[in-house]
Amino acid sequence: MKFGILSLILLCTVGHAMADVVVDEAKLGKSLGGWKKRGEKVADYPLSGTNYRTYRPEITPTPDGGIFISLRIDHLRGWLSSDDHAILEITVDDGGKVVSAQSSIAIQGKSVTSDLIRGGTYAGQKVVGVDRAVEIGTNLIADVSAKMLREKIVEAGRVSFPSALRHNYNLLYQAIRVEEKIPRAIEANVFKIPLPIVEEKVVEEEKSQILEIRPYGVDEKQDLPVEKLR
Repeated sequence: MKFGILSLILLCTVGHAMADVVVDEAKLGKSLGGWKKRGEKVADYPLSGTNYRTYRPEITPTPDGGIFISLRIDHLRGWLSSDDHAILEITVDDGGKVVSAQSSIAIQGKSVTSDLIRGGTYAGQKVVGVDRAVEIGTNLIADVSAKMLREKIVEAGRVSFPSALRHNYNLLYQAIRVEEKIPRAIEANVFKIPLPIVEEKVVEEEKSQILEIRPYGVDEKQDLPVEKLR
């Protein structure tokens, strides 16, 4: 039985130790109205009286076990006007927490790029989890909005572009999750650890220890008399 218990302990330990950070693209797409166009690669939606388009995120792993997410967002200005474009980039650590974010917006041939926004420092970190993500998102939008204001961009749909960035940032954060996993090699072999085989001798010994009840005063080695039938 020791081997069986060891197998279960190993399975549970490894399952909790290994995890993947992923983006639930189905959840993100649903929150944006669905990946319904261009081969289910984009989602079109209205926001504050303006139409926008979000593309499926591009995700790459980072060396520390986290992920880097790049999300493209277009401001749809109509058939006779060229669209504006924005890129939202977020780095997530191996625990599913936002580490940093940056954004750039291209409007009328002008490019507005925010600073790389980080949520405090790792040394003596006090702002963590959701609060840290909120802080990074708030500072990101404030930074890009201030830079757009300096470019004297006043058109209604373009002025609200930072709001579309914030909308996508919030929905993207809600779609990030950590999935526990078991390495394939261990998953395939963990239950193959042989269990101890109970030998027949043990069964025979148990049989020999069965209590035999005899009448009081009868010798253990003496057979009980059998009355002959007449």
